[in-house]
Amino acid sequence: MNSSFIVEKNIAKGAFEEVEIDKDFFVLTYQNESGVFETLEREIDSSFIQFHYCVKGSSKFIFNEGRYALDIQDENSLLLYNPQRDLPIHLIVNPHSWLVSVLISIKKFHGLFSQEADYITFLSDDNKDKKYYKDGNISPSMAIVLNQLINYNLNSSIKNLYFKGKAYELLSLYFNRSEDANIEQCPFLVDETNVIKIRKAKDIIISRMAEPPTLQELADEIQLSLKKLKEGFKEIYGDSVFSFLFDYKMEFARKLLETGSHNVNEVGLKVGYSTSSHFISAFKKKYGTTPKKYLMSVSSQS
Repeated sequence: MNSSFIVEKNIAKGAFEEVEIDKDFFVLTYQNESGVFETLEREIDSSFIQFHYCVKGSSKFIFNEGRYALDIQDENSLLLYNPQRDLPIHLIVNPHSWLVSVLISIKKFHGLFSQEADYITFLSDDNKDKKYYKDGNISPSMAIVLNQLINYNLNSSIKNLYFKGKAYELLSLYFNRSEDANIEQCPFLVDETNVIKIRKAKDIIISRMAEPPTLQELADEIQLSLKKLKEGFKEIYGDSVFSFLFDYKMEFARKLLETGSHNVNEVGLKVGYSTSSHFISAFKKKYGTTPKKYLMSVSSQS
C-alpha cells in the first residue's frame, strides 16, 4: 500500500480553518484551490469522534506512519472513532478538493442522544467501546449545509453561532432515521437487539430506586446475561448500572429539595437512604455541599 502513496516532500503544507463551537466540539474547513497536493495535520486524542465530509474532489487519510490509508471520495463521508488510541488527522488533499470535518468528544456526543444527559457521565476512563470506521454518501440536504459552511459569508461576529447551528444540523442529518427510532439507541451500540432490554433495566432501577434489585436480579428480570447487562448498559449510558443510579438519585433528590415540599430526611427516604446521615454524605459527595446548605442557597436566590 505504501507504494501508492505520493512522496510527501513534494506536497505543500496546508492548515484547516478551525471554529471552536463549544468545549470539545470543533468544525474544520479546508479548500485546496491549487493544482498541487496539500497535506493537513492536526492532533486529536482518543476521546473524540471524527466526522469528515469530502464536499468536492478527494483526499487520503494516512495512519500508523504511512502503513495504512483510507480514501474519502467526492460527496462521501467518513466517520472515525477509536477509544483505544489517538487518531490524529494526517490528510493528503488532492488538487481542487474541499473538506469539512466535525470533531466532537464522545461525552458531548452521547449527550445529544440521551434524555439523561444532564447528570450522567457518559464515558468513564475504563470504557471499552469498540472502534468504528464508517463511510457513507453525503445526502443532498447535508450537501447544502456543507456548502454553507464552506462558503460562509456573514458578519464575523455571528460566525460561531452560525457554525454551531450548522454543525448540529449536520449531525442530525447524518443520524436521521425513521420516526420510530429510539433516541437512546446510540449509533455506536454493537448489539442493537439488546437495546430494548437495557432500556427496560434502566426504567426498572429508576422506578425502584429506593429499593433497587441486585445486578443478578435485574439481569434475570430483563432476560439478559449479567455480562451483557453490564456491557450493554455501559455502552448506552456510559456508566455502570449503580453509578448511573447514584447520579439519577442525587439529581432526583436535588430537584425534590428545590420544591420545598419535603425536608431532608423525607427526601433521603424517597431515594433509598434509611438514615439522613447517609443521604447527607452521598449528597455532599455528589454536589460538594450538604442538602441543608443547598436548600439555603436556593432560598436566598429566589
